[in-house]
Amino acid sequence: MRIGPPADSGTVITDQGAPMTTPAATPRSVATTVHPDPARPGAAAPLFSTWRVGTPERQLATADAIAATWTGRPWPDPNLLSYSVYAADDGDTLMHYSQWTAEQAYFDFARTQRRERVDEIDAAVPGIERLGLNAYRRYRSHVPDAGRRAAEAPGLVVAVDVRFDAGAAGRRTAWIDTAVDALTAEPEIHRGLLGAHFHLLVDGERHLGSAADRVFTYAEWSSAEAYDEARDAPSPAWEEVRAFDGFRGATATRYRLLRSFVPRQD
Repeated sequence: MRIGPPADSGTVITDQGAPMTTPAATPRSVATTVHPDPARPGAAAPLFSTWRVGTPERQLATADAIAATWTGRPWPDPNLLSYSVYAADDGDTLMHYSQWTAEQAYFDFARTQRRERVDEIDAAVPGIERLGLNAYRRYRSHVPDAGRRAAEAPGLVVAVDVRFDAGAAGRRTAWIDTAVDALTAEPEIHRGLLGAHFHLLVDGERHLGSAADRVFTYAEWSSAEAYDEARDAPSPAWEEVRAFDGFRGATATRYRLLRSFVPRQD
């Protein structure tokens, strides 16, 4: 007959006979090619940033350096859910997308762990230009077919920076609702869209960018061809989005996922 807890319970007995629970092991960082889910529950503080590295070869070299830096260390914080790196089709830019449960957790990481990681990456690929970090809150997502989104990896991610007149900043959510209505009204035109995730750019601390007149859209497409077809198709519903009072314009950048990092418990 066994006296005390099972051998695999994570509890040990001290010399005095009192139970003592052993701490859980720190998860390790693993690289994956699985795209993050922008609508993931708990990802209350999505952060996006961009780096300029100069050439397509340096895009890949930087991604390799990031992978070596991250997978060579334990996962930095349980409040970080995922971290992903994308290459823009301009051959120069990298986009970084991290999902945090709270913005303060990022600042704690930046204060205690970020510097050594950046230094290691810079030693491998000197001359990286970092363009700043922006904090967002996801307002809503449009996912036409959740089953398809779960089963099909995006072939293209399009990041859209939407700008408004200063006086229209309070109407950003109304513009997003209009955009979702347009996507819903014309499913055949947008049949290659796996998901469109609309974020509001919010005020941040110190080095975080802030602008109350911006919306950031993270759009997942089945392929570049599907995106081009939708972009070029006549769309009466989308004309209403462009004609929205206070809308100033938008800039779209195409990306492909290079690496994504998640915690894994051994």
